[in-house]
Amino acid sequence: MSKKFTPTPHDAIFKQFLSEKETAKDFFDIWLPDEIKALCDLESLKVESGSFVDSEMKNYQSDILYSVKTSKGSGYIYVLIEAQSSPDKLIAWRLMRYSMTAMQKHLEAGHKELPLVFPILFYCGEQSPHPYSTNWLDCFEDRKLAELVYSNPFKLADVTTLDDGEIMQHRRMALLTLIQKHIRRRDMTELLDSIVKLLSYNYYTDNQVITMFNYLIQEGNAKKPMEFITEIAKQSEKHEGALMTIAHALRQEGKIEGIQEGMQKGIQRGKIEGIQEGEKQASMKIARQLLEKGVERDIVKLSTGLTDTEMSNLFKD
Repeated sequence: MSKKFTPTPHDAIFKQFLSEKETAKDFFDIWLPDEIKALCDLESLKVESGSFVDSEMKNYQSDILYSVKTSKGSGYIYVLIEAQSSPDKLIAWRLMRYSMTAMQKHLEAGHKELPLVFPILFYCGEQSPHPYSTNWLDCFEDRKLAELVYSNPFKLADVTTLDDGEIMQHRRMALLTLIQKHIRRRDMTELLDSIVKLLSYNYYTDNQVITMFNYLIQEGNAKKPMEFITEIAKQSEKHEGALMTIAHALRQEGKIEGIQEGMQKGIQRGKIEGIQEGEKQASMKIARQLLEKGVERDIVKLSTGLTDTEMSNLFKD
């Protein structure tokens, strides 16, 4: 056999031929279904730049993408031809993925609607006929289940339509769902009783509570956030320390004015034992307590306003 002049001869000859517009038109006339051809204005045929194949498969595959305007007004149809000289069990998935990449590039070009991308596999391997399905649903172990998922509208979890009473039954998802339903719609203080009730179930970690209330203060609408959080803290024994940490952070950030000389010598015997020693000392004490409870370091730092150096010195004598 003569020496190969290119490491990818299948790739080279395929692209050389199919990059010519008139050759591509003949290819389409042979292989495109009549209903697709009827939509294509072949005079507008254009070879698009770019490739979608995986680099490790480049010796075995070659792709070329064409765009054509439709014959029924504005819009585009893309035809993706994939040339392959070796069978690939997952080729249907590859064609689907390449098609989605072409759709994304179409949107990035400024178009507002998805184009139709019609993939064609051009196979010239030694094994004949081509042994694998070109239906991408056959790439799944359970085709029937895949067809159920991908041939129907995707599941919509629209929390804005749910009744609050139903949300309260959502166990560990209830707090997140309830607050995100109302975060842009209501004064969060209206939800105080519901929040206290959910916290009483002991579903949530301090990490979750701190993150949730930081989010609530930043994105929600509470007329008196300090009083709001303090009241919840008083009624939520498990999370009182975490919630009071957030209240303290609000003062440090200047979102509210003052705490009278250390929150009246602390709340309930030292879960937060006052701020009489000074704001910095109190912040470090709160940080130590939360870290000992397992609250994540970044969340403690954010809530207390301590620096990296101060965080590192928390447990030094």
